[in-house]
Amino acid sequence: MEQNFTLGDVQVSMTPEERFDEYLQSKGMRNTQQRRNLMDIVYSRHEHFDADTLIEQLPRKGDSGYVSRPTVYRTLAEFVDAGLLRKFELDGRAVYEHDYGYPQHDHLHCTVCDELFEFQSDELLELRRNVAQKHRFRVTSHRLIISGVCERCSRTPRRKRRKQDLI
Repeated sequence: MEQNFTLGDVQVSMTPEERFDEYLQSKGMRNTQQRRNLMDIVYSRHEHFDADTLIEQLPRKGDSGYVSRPTVYRTLAEFVDAGLLRKFELDGRAVYEHDYGYPQHDHLHCTVCDELFEFQSDELLELRRNVAQKHRFRVTSHRLIISGVCERCSRTPRRKRRKQDLI
């Protein structure tokens, strides 16, 4: 029986931009152009990233849309506090992923190419529920990252046959 581990959709009442505006207003902060630029880049595609990867994608100093390094780090922390991004440690570096509007999910991490693969598993959620119930524990969240080697990296490279190998 084939399992479907793809992520489903989560209905949300506000866009990420609206949610961030609401967060900033609650803190008495302004939504600056630099914050809006970062929001546009972070939510233009769904991928896992670290601060350095994000900074590499930004316009250079002097160009339109430039965001300073300290502002990137500060704004990423604000995105996490606002519930827009989730931050986790992976091999000693902080990695971010979309949280708002995305379902609870887990990851497979290839230790060769550093790729993260997202998946959902009803069986895993049932196991979590059963273990928590057994220990009279109320689960608020969980994070599972399974490390290993992906199919692409586990394939052995085909060695070209040399004449001396044929002897």
